[in-house]
Amino acid sequence: MNTAEAVSATTADEPGAAAAAPQPAPGATPPRAPLVARATAELVGTAALVAVVVGSGIQATGLTDDVALQLLANSTATVFGLGVLIALLGPVSGAHFNPVVTLAEWWTARRGGAGVTAREAAAYVPAQVAGAIAGAVLADAMFGRPLVQWSTHDRSAGNLLLGEVVATAGLILLIFGLARTDRLRFAPVAVASYIGAAYWFTSSTSFANPAVSIGRAFTDTFAGIAPASLPGFIAAQLLGGVVGLALVAVVFLRGKAEPRHEA
Repeated sequence: MNTAEAVSATTADEPGAAAAAPQPAPGATPPRAPLVARATAELVGTAALVAVVVGSGIQATGLTDDVALQLLANSTATVFGLGVLIALLGPVSGAHFNPVVTLAEWWTARRGGAGVTAREAAAYVPAQVAGAIAGAVLADAMFGRPLVQWSTHDRSAGNLLLGEVVATAGLILLIFGLARTDRLRFAPVAVASYIGAAYWFTSSTSFANPAVSIGRAFTDTFAGIAPASLPGFIAAQLLGGVVGLALVAVVFLRGKAEPRHEA
């Protein structure tokens, strides 16, 4: 037993040591959770998120013809729903619900930081996509609509793609910035608030998520996106992820302590 192990064993014998042990914060990826549990959490969380987005969009268009009120209702429901889901499932899987976040974590781990492995990412991403499709189908079912009806909402304009780059870059900057500053406990509020704001300040209404984009192609409703628009949106989101990671590297650059010279 080395010195560190001896200290650990001594501390563990002290009363209250277990209670004082650090617990994973929402948004962190606990290493002890079985992969099947984490992948299931990603599937369920992404499904619930898309059900909230699509369902609130359907509800809003049924209550008012005012597009501003429709977007307000849609964004408000998304903010509350996303915050709850991150708080609930963050301690299990990290509450990614987003392939860009998962791939960014994988890249960070690959370069020596904390994050998911390639094997974990290979389980997360299909679970997120499957969950997003299931969530769209569920929302349509709840409102008595056809279970699968391809969206006709074209979102291929260049300004919308720019909006997706900005929205996704900001999301990655926020999440990994919180991680770099040890503030992931604020993720439920911070991430949900950012997405709510991005609904309004980006031209694309901030999909910022390839899995959610795919799911929303399965519903011809207020929140839908035409399948033909998916390649551009997903490419813009991936580019935004790269930009976001680059911003994290610059903004949260860790400096080196300078040697102190005595006179």
